[in-house]
Amino acid sequence: MSDIEGALALIGRGADEIIKRDELEARLRLGRPLRIKAGFDPTAPDLHVGHTVLLNKMRQFQDLGHTVIFLIGDFTGMIGDPTGKNATRKPLTPEQVKTNAETYAAQVFKVLDRDKTELRFNSEWFGQMTAADMVRLASQHTVARMLERDDFDKRYKAQQPIAIHEFLYPLVQGYDSVALQADIELGGTDQKFNLLMGRALQEQHGQPPQIVLTMPLLEGLDGVNKMSKSLGNYIGIDEPAIDIVTKTMKIGDDLMWRWFELLSFEVSLDELARMRLDIDHGKLNPRDAKLRLARELAARFHDAAAAEQAVAGWHAVVRGQGDTSLLPLDEIVVPAEGLRLPALLTAAGLTTSNSEANRKLRERAVRIDGEVVEIAQDTFKPGFEGVLQIGKRNFARVHLKVS
Repeated sequence: MSDIEGALALIGRGADEIIKRDELEARLRLGRPLRIKAGFDPTAPDLHVGHTVLLNKMRQFQDLGHTVIFLIGDFTGMIGDPTGKNATRKPLTPEQVKTNAETYAAQVFKVLDRDKTELRFNSEWFGQMTAADMVRLASQHTVARMLERDDFDKRYKAQQPIAIHEFLYPLVQGYDSVALQADIELGGTDQKFNLLMGRALQEQHGQPPQIVLTMPLLEGLDGVNKMSKSLGNYIGIDEPAIDIVTKTMKIGDDLMWRWFELLSFEVSLDELARMRLDIDHGKLNPRDAKLRLARELAARFHDAAAAEQAVAGWHAVVRGQGDTSLLPLDEIVVPAEGLRLPALLTAAGLTTSNSEANRKLRERAVRIDGEVVEIAQDTFKPGFEGVLQIGKRNFARVHLKVS
């Protein structure tokens, strides 16, 4: 395999679409570092594993010797991205944008190489634009073309409001590519319209149109919906290593392969194919494959030592092998008279309600320090410390104290 073929294979790993592949190959043959752009609106202060699908692809470009531009849309964040929305999205305040942007910048370098990353803000150029400049930008696209975008079209047909400033969003995102002279722009599949806008505007400004590479939206822990904090099916990259391990171990076996393809740096596609065959033939336990992925993710967002400690803690609880004191200790504030077991399970986050906790007790699914417990009236007072567990994979090491 030639260097170009190898680069194309790595770039194409997990990608949903490359527009256009022949242009990408030609750009790679120029023999210069390409400028790779991906934009992030600072709409939320914390990143989750789903966000890292794009970051991973950016890191792969860095490893190939290209220049990655992590663009924080502090200007576009004050417009509000309408992508996938059925109502006008509330713009962020400048203060919210600043706070979230600072948090983003601190988190992305858990994946990206800081020394090979340009961190930019699109207020650099939009902050200098006059009203006349913005009018000229708006004149470069038609309302009819904007309404070709799926979410705008649906809202228009449903007679739901579309604010004029929302039409500016794709134009502003597209103009970012002009300002940065991007060779390639990355984005999720839901961003395709905006990414193609960058191609169009670059051509209008006499630049070679950027290659567009879209990545799939990662399914969350439920295996159905896109990973989202609002749905609670996510793993935050700032979560403790033990939480990253235990949550990863909960995903379905089918979803595991997609996570490997989109999230792993250590397992090549060839090795992934061999692992699937080994599982099909009974030579490899899916649990062990999943544990390899969990260890890799925990090490990436923390370090190797934290990952090994988290894996050891998981083994201690789930497989009864090892020291449960390796698990992080959650301090839970309780009244002086203590909490009954159902309330304690709920306070520890293992059940969503006392009624669910009671049901788990009746099912004999609750353990404390490895022993099955069934009595809902048991009361646990300040000073108690132990490992609460429901089923095989939900557990917490807790210490109770008085506020």
